[in-house]
This record gives sequence, structure tokens and C-alpha cells, in this order.
Amino acid sequence: MSTLRSNRNKYLFIVVSFLLWFPQFLYVPIFSPYMESLGGKYTFIGIVLSSYGVMQLLCRLPIGIFSDVKKVRKPFIIFGMLVSMVSCGIFLLTDSLGWILAARALAGISAATWVAFTVLYPSYFADHEVHRAMGSISFIVVLAQFLGMSFSGSIVSEWGWKAPFWLAVSFSILGVILSLFIFESKEGIEREPLKVKELAAVIKEPSLLKVALLSILAHSIIFSTMFGFTSNYALQIGFTKSELTWIVFAFMIPHAIATLFMGRVLVPHLGEWNALKTAFFLASVFTLLIPFVQSQALFLADQIFCGFSLGLIFPLLLGLAIEKIALEKRATAMGAYQAIYAVGIFTGPFFAGIFNSLIGIKAGFYFVGLLGLLATLLINIWGKDHAEMAEPSSEKYEAGPR
Repeated sequence: MSTLRSNRNKYLFIVVSFLLWFPQFLYVPIFSPYMESLGGKYTFIGIVLSSYGVMQLLCRLPIGIFSDVKKVRKPFIIFGMLVSMVSCGIFLLTDSLGWILAARALAGISAATWVAFTVLYPSYFADHEVHRAMGSISFIVVLAQFLGMSFSGSIVSEWGWKAPFWLAVSFSILGVILSLFIFESKEGIEREPLKVKELAAVIKEPSLLKVALLSILAHSIIFSTMFGFTSNYALQIGFTKSELTWIVFAFMIPHAIATLFMGRVLVPHLGEWNALKTAFFLASVFTLLIPFVQSQALFLADQIFCGFSLGLIFPLLLGLAIEKIALEKRATAMGAYQAIYAVGIFTGPFFAGIFNSLIGIKAGFYFVGLLGLLATLLINIWGKDHAEMAEPSSEKYEAGPR
């Protein structure tokens, strides 16, 4: 009975985790074109897209600290599900651009509560199974993103702009209900609350700061392209709303496959920093090529390489972020790292939106493509300091949530 109850707790938590992310990504591919159809200018669209990152930057650490102080996780999980439901509900009920901005900001707050999810779920497992637990929950995040984004274009084409929001609200309501039944031990959390002094010491670690800056640049690229303005450009070169699904497939499938390829092939042959430099360079090149592509077939091919190269970057950065951090401080380091890279989630789309408004839709791709080249240059400089590093193990590179 104990095993059955334990398995039930794990499966229920996995479902709730899926229902946090799935509704939020149901509308991502059509979100920018939807705002454009309501009269939103590229600058405003960039502000809306960036608000998702702003709220994560502001809320992720406070939520983590407050959760540690109160020594509970479940209330924060329920709160995140409720905020997600409200966010989707606002999208459904209004066409006001101001309320759409508020709704996307609420989605960022909901995403910030993921900190509580990633701490509670491993508590269902024995200590030696924690990596398996994180691998499982990471897979659920990628699955939710992929499934949510895959069909939004077809849904809009068939039933109109509001259809994805109807589905998002329905799944969010289910998520709120199920979150009430997830299990958290009444014994509380034994861990000491996070101290500001400890956080400051961890943030000053040079290796963490370097990797965090690179992660800011990487998130600027992906949230300005696939999670931002790629759909707008695709519609301009002849794609229909229903055909946006093919773009999602072209990007997301190689994006997921790349994590396996990177850990087993690229890193063992090139080393961590050379692999990272190669991945950033490829991401930069294929992002800079987007404005030159007018053929739908070539556009899909470009998205395959964009998705693959960006898929190499994120797990590499995740491993490097904590590599130099003492074991007892790695949770703190990961919290700091996740909060810092949220800067890229809002600065990328924000400035891309401004450039798109001033110069045209192609300008944003040039901007983030140059950020990729900047990252390549920085890695080339910093990588020399790590020439004597031991050969890395591919086991630590697993996909993680963003």
C-alpha cells in the first residue's frame, strides 16, 4: 500500500506539473501575431513578451526564500496554478492590450513558482534517485511545451484566435483542482532557510557569473525568436496559421534531441567550453540567416538548425552553472542562476520589439544573432582559463526547465 501511495503521489505531481506549463504554451506560437491583429505595435509586443521574464526575475528568489522560511511547498504550488488560471482567463475575456500585458505578467509569476515544484518533487524519492526525479520532471516540462505549441496554429486556423485560451483555461482549472490533492509531508522541511549573506557569497562566484551572463544571452535569443517573433515573420513570408505547427515541429524536435547528442557526442569530443562555443556560433549564424529566407522549405530547414543548436546550449550552461559550487550551496546557486537568466527572458524580446518597430521585423533577428556572436567571443576568451579542466562527464547534462 505504501508503494502504491508513493507512486500515486508521484504520478499526480507529474500531471499537475504538466498542467502548469501546458496552458501557458498553448498560445505561444500565435501570441505575437494575435497581439499584432489587435493593433499592437512591435515595441508593445516586445514589452508584453518581456514582462514574462521581468516577473520571474522579481519573484523567483522571493518565492524560494519565503518557501524556505515557511518550510512548506504545496501552498506555493497551488498559488502558481491559481495565478496561471487567472492569467489564461484574462486572455480569454478581453481584447484589451493593457489587460493582455497584465495577463502575461501573471504568467511570469506563475512560472516563478516552479522553484517550489522542483524542490517538492524530489522529496518523493530516495537520495540516490534525485537525478532520476529531476530527469522525469524536466521531460514533462519539454513535453508540455512541445504539445502546447504544436497545435496552437491549427486550433486558431480552425476556431479563431480565442480557441487556445479556452483550452488553456480548461486545463488550468483542472490543474488547480488536482493541485489541492498533491502530497507534502507534515513533518516540514529540515533545511535551514536561505540566508542573504550566503546568497551574496554564491553570486560572487566568478564561474557562476560568467555562465549566468551567457545564459542571459541564450534566453534573449530563444525568447525573441521561437518564443517571440518567429511566427510573425513566418506569416509574412507565406505561412498560414495552421502551418505554424510545422515550424514548432521543426524547432522543438531537434531542440529535444540535441540534449542527448550534446552529452554523448559533442562534449566528450570537444570539451565543455569548445562545445558551448560551437553551439552559440551555430545558433547565431542560423538566427542571422532568418531574415534572408523567403522560401518556406528553407525556413523550416533553418528552424531545424536553430532548434538543434539552442538545444545544445541550455543543458551545457545548466551543468557549468554549479560545477564550481560546493555541494551544500548548489541549491542556492541554482536559484540565483535561474533568477539571473530571467534578465534575458525580458531584455531580449524588449529590445527586439523596439528594433522591429523602428527598422522592421528583420531587425530583431539581427540583434539577437549578434548577441550570439558576442557570446561566442566571450566563450573564446573565458574558455582559455578552463583549458586545464578535467574531462567532463556527460551524465550531468540533462535537459532542465526554463
